[in-house]
Amino acid sequence: MTIAAVGAVIIGATEEAAAVVFLFLVGEMLEGVAAGRARKSIQSLTDLVPKTALLERDGETTEVPAERLAVGAVVLVRPGDRIPADGIILEGSSEVDEAPVTGESVPKRKGAKDEVFAGTINTSGVLRITVTAAAADNTIARVVRLVEEAQESKAPTERFIDRFSRFYTPAVLIVGALVAITPPVLFGGQWSEWIYKGLAILLIGCPCALVISTPAAIAAGLSAGARRGLLMKGGAVLENLGRITTVALDKTGTISEGKPRVTDVFGVGRSERDVLSLAGALERGSSHPLALAILARAALDKVPLPPAFDAAAVPGEGIIGSVGGERVFLGSPQAAAKRTPVPDEQGTLIRALNDAGKTVSMVLVGDVVAGFIAMRDEPRPDAKEGLAALTAAGIRTIMLTGDNRRTADAIALGLGIEARAELLPEDKQRIVRELQVKGFKVAKVGDGINDAPALAAADIGIAMGGGTDVALETADAAVLHGRVRDIPDMIALSKAVMGNIHQNITIALGLKAVFLVTTLLGITGLWPAILADTGATVLVTANAMRLLGWRAR
Repeated sequence: MTIAAVGAVIIGATEEAAAVVFLFLVGEMLEGVAAGRARKSIQSLTDLVPKTALLERDGETTEVPAERLAVGAVVLVRPGDRIPADGIILEGSSEVDEAPVTGESVPKRKGAKDEVFAGTINTSGVLRITVTAAAADNTIARVVRLVEEAQESKAPTERFIDRFSRFYTPAVLIVGALVAITPPVLFGGQWSEWIYKGLAILLIGCPCALVISTPAAIAAGLSAGARRGLLMKGGAVLENLGRITTVALDKTGTISEGKPRVTDVFGVGRSERDVLSLAGALERGSSHPLALAILARAALDKVPLPPAFDAAAVPGEGIIGSVGGERVFLGSPQAAAKRTPVPDEQGTLIRALNDAGKTVSMVLVGDVVAGFIAMRDEPRPDAKEGLAALTAAGIRTIMLTGDNRRTADAIALGLGIEARAELLPEDKQRIVRELQVKGFKVAKVGDGINDAPALAAADIGIAMGGGTDVALETADAAVLHGRVRDIPDMIALSKAVMGNIHQNITIALGLKAVFLVTTLLGITGLWPAILADTGATVLVTANAMRLLGWRAR
């Protein structure tokens, strides 16, 4: 640009020299404004967190800066307020609008022991929340930090464009010089005419649009993903996600919710509500996962829980106590069989439930079977849809789990996914390596420490939200809100970004090719050349900014 402007002055084209400088500066300004939108779009997330919080201390409530909240502090959140920190609900229940963070349009019902995120909105009841992360480590801060770090990591395409530009720019200078010198020296052309054309070639060849084509799209893609809870640690990760051909997923906490739920209740001579009531009475106050599943189902069905007396655990078998003047036992079918004979038809049903991967607890009243309850760690509500979307995209799915084969096969059958069960962490890593040797590009999705070796071995490791710190640190990407559906969405975003980059490169090189020909033919000069370069830069950047509005299908 400098050579072209100075050269234009020397040959007397002073107005065009001024136009070159002016339009170049306008183009740089527009490029900066447009590219800055990507950074601002993610930084605006920090505005979601309120500046102050109501801190409870010694029975009194004090307004304090939210950034000073310490882990373990208790805050009060009134209806309509934004939640000031990541935390666990200590008391109260409410509908929480997580749209600012997750994009979910429907508020979620949250109660005691449920997790809440900074920046989300408490829409109804009063909540007392125990803070679990300082301001610098809350969900919003982690998103911003990860995206800023990711934007500093160049994608392979961006690195290629940078290397290409190092050769491209000197080549343009040489071509411009040859255009200016060769016709007058060898063919008697007019010096002023060909120097003018040579200067125009320099403007046309300016690589601004080409160089900005990739980083602008990468920055916009990372920001669009982060605003929807799809975090990627760098442009290389974002680019390579689109090349994935196989996704290997953990079961517990990834495909499933990681906690059992009651799936079936059977009464024998009693109603299902009575069976739940007896079991819930014995389990009240217990923190065992199966007990919590029974209590959650009783609460959902609004089943009353009478008091239990003399309740005591029977090691390795279950729990026994008095409910309503009757002696009640809740335990495994094997333990129940020690106390009373189990009829063949009930044994057949229990085996069928076990074959479906369900854990069965039997309820005895005295020496009589009153009923039994089946529980299983069920797939996430969106698991089937998410896996189907991967399959529709031509991506192979496989479940790698340490759980028993019967449970894994039952879950896999319902979801239509291939399953490998009873695996140790090294087994998961080995299977990932075997798939890679066969030519598959593998993404491993997991949430636990036992997934870390496979996450590190995979082409792309994806940690599920709520997973262990080891998984989150090892992974290349993270699905912040723990939805299986987010995995195909993340891959779709990668493909959208790569498509945008290809469009940008086509625009940048296409316009240069057109104006190179028209300049050599004498149709266009300096003014159109600088307009073409500036216009290409603005078009490329504006096209990249379209990704900020990306929506999953």
